[in-house]
Amino acid sequence: MATRGKAEGVDQREQTAAAFIAALRAEATDAERISYERYFPPATMRPGDAFIGVPMGRVFALAAEFADLSLGQIEELLESDIHEARAGAVKVLALRAAARGAREHARSESFELYLRRHDRIDSWDLVDLGAPYIIGPYLFDKPRDLLDRLAASESPWERRSALYATIAFIRTGQVDDAFRISERLIDDPHESVQKAVGTILRTAGDRAPERLRAVLDRHAATMPRTALRTAVEKLDSRARERYLAAAR
Repeated sequence: MATRGKAEGVDQREQTAAAFIAALRAEATDAERISYERYFPPATMRPGDAFIGVPMGRVFALAAEFADLSLGQIEELLESDIHEARAGAVKVLALRAAARGAREHARSESFELYLRRHDRIDSWDLVDLGAPYIIGPYLFDKPRDLLDRLAASESPWERRSALYATIAFIRTGQVDDAFRISERLIDDPHESVQKAVGTILRTAGDRAPERLRAVLDRHAATMPRTALRTAVEKLDSRARERYLAAAR
């Protein structure tokens, strides 16, 4: 696989998970680690899982430098308890899938690894880094029943993947799957899925505002307020207030 994302004059890094983690540790600061706790309270993290304090911008830059990691090394990163390492792994998978001239087998490999190790893609940010760039594009010219299987999963992160994968379709004006999966999960009890439902409805509503209003007409009175508030953000003030009032 050809090297990508290397700036001219930058030495080729050893393409291993260990080298990636060493590069992360060299960038880590206590101040950044503490700042992450505002968005990821320790009580919400997997036991043993933790941030070491590397800004996501730097994680993404390192992912570009390590874009030639083998699938085995990417999976090793996913096994890490360092959150930034797993974010880097998902970003590398997304880069592999989206690379200019990427062959079908490269997209397929990223897709298959993402699904197989979804147990390690278990937070909102990791899903958002991967599903719109790995799952959605892979399914673009294929049957999309996988979205329904993910939406039926016991894992909230797989359900969120079903929603965020539809962003790839929305970008090309295809909103049917976005509205379908959103309505299927519109009463989901998990907050991260609720937020995703609202985001996908709002995003699809940019393309098809009348369909968004139809969904809200059916569900605004009963859907979780977290989803509703996000879904109505771009509506005019009168419509927004009407839907929010209906939920009270």
